[in-house]
Amino acid sequence: MSAPRSRVLVVDDSPTARRLLARSLAGETDIEVVGEAGDATHAHQLVGESGPDVITLDLEMPGINGLDFLRRLMKERPTPVIVVSSHTPPGSMMALDALRAGAVDVILKPRGSVALAGLGAMLKERIRGLRQADVFVRAELLPRGTNGSVSIATQVPGDGIIAIGASAGGPQAIEALLTRLPVESPPILIVQHMPATFVPLLVQRLDQSCSLRVVVAKGGETLSRGTVYLAPGDQHLLVDQQDGVLRLRTSHGARVHFHRPSVDVLFQSLARLRQVTIVGVLLTGMGQDGAEGMLALRGEGHETIAEDRRSCVVFGMPRAAIARGAARRVLPLDLIPAAILGGFEGSGLGDRSP
Repeated sequence: MSAPRSRVLVVDDSPTARRLLARSLAGETDIEVVGEAGDATHAHQLVGESGPDVITLDLEMPGINGLDFLRRLMKERPTPVIVVSSHTPPGSMMALDALRAGAVDVILKPRGSVALAGLGAMLKERIRGLRQADVFVRAELLPRGTNGSVSIATQVPGDGIIAIGASAGGPQAIEALLTRLPVESPPILIVQHMPATFVPLLVQRLDQSCSLRVVVAKGGETLSRGTVYLAPGDQHLLVDQQDGVLRLRTSHGARVHFHRPSVDVLFQSLARLRQVTIVGVLLTGMGQDGAEGMLALRGEGHETIAEDRRSCVVFGMPRAAIARGAARRVLPLDLIPAAILGGFEGSGLGDRSP
């Protein structure tokens, strides 16, 4: 007996875009387009009638926009949503808002109908990735902290590096985590899978929401306490060590697990450092990027933490790390900040056996 197909609802105000997206998904043995909607009202009706497994959503629609539809959907019937966003600045900002509101992923809509036809391959990849992972959609992962002024921030951890990898569902999780870390935390390096155009917007939002300084990594800078370095769009992020000095490096090297930046590339560069305390964290995301790198970190005696199934939006990357024995601790998101600090003190919280 063949496995049931992923049921997809396509929501876009452009008839051409809807037709091309639906046509690109048609004929697949594991994907079925169960409806098309040109506005939020019709989309809401079709959600009730067809019960889709995944929704592709255009945000800039007349009447009730896609973001308002998404927020209502997350309250009434949480469903995995892949946002198909325009390249415009308003579209990019709305896409970032959509990720905070519960969308699991964002794909940029190419300009022009010919380029739009190539969007189907990316959508198929995301839909199949969601099918292979455990997906738990929720409107809000965890209330944000208050600019680092929380109970776990009573003691500043020692020297070292905090390294975080995330994909689908990551911006929300990262924001919740950073707002719970003290302002004098060790340098924090983050690889978040997302279109390059969204990286500066995410950095701006994170910098405003937490007490830590958040910047886009440029390469060549030395690491500073209290600073969060986000990998730039379409570039790997690494750390080099020379004469005891740690410097960031960016690279346009080959994609790893289809990603650039790759969590594996960052983690494996950190595993080569000597006499540096490192805490590696894998948050929600599709696929297996970061699992081998985390295993390398654990092999060098560093603390490694994977977000557990209970709080992940997409339990894919953490699950791959756990399956390899790479995660020393497996914790829900709300316990990870304290465990990070504990990793610099030789103690921590949670289940040590994945």
